[in-house]
Amino acid sequence: MLRATLMAALLLGAAATPGLAQVPEGNADNGQRLFNQCRACHTVDQGGRNGVGPNLYQVYGRAAGGVQGFNYSPNLRERAAGGLVWNEENLRSYLSDPKVLVPQGRMSFPGFRDNQQNISDVIAYIRRVGGN
Repeated sequence: MLRATLMAALLLGAAATPGLAQVPEGNADNGQRLFNQCRACHTVDQGGRNGVGPNLYQVYGRAAGGVQGFNYSPNLRERAAGGLVWNEENLRSYLSDPKVLVPQGRMSFPGFRDNQQNISDVIAYIRRVGGN
């Protein structure tokens, strides 16, 4: 009975969260392939270097703008000071179109526009390699 109640609460909570109820499950192996486009600017290795973009190791759940030694855009620093965290919702928005979440940011990637499966796959990959 308790298990059924918990499942119902989780389902109702997902349905009440706009945009997250219809999210496809991520495939980390496909996400690794898709992340190859990101490797020109980012690493995901523990202790990895910053490139044109910051190292993304353990980015999931992390406060934005928190990689030491990386020169973030003023707009991203402003959003970070306002409490921006790289959670599911914010990563989805950013990976869909970075300029929606950080309009004056320096990210040159146009995003996986209208492809929720690719976004889910990349998130699954960065969670797998980042330990979150």
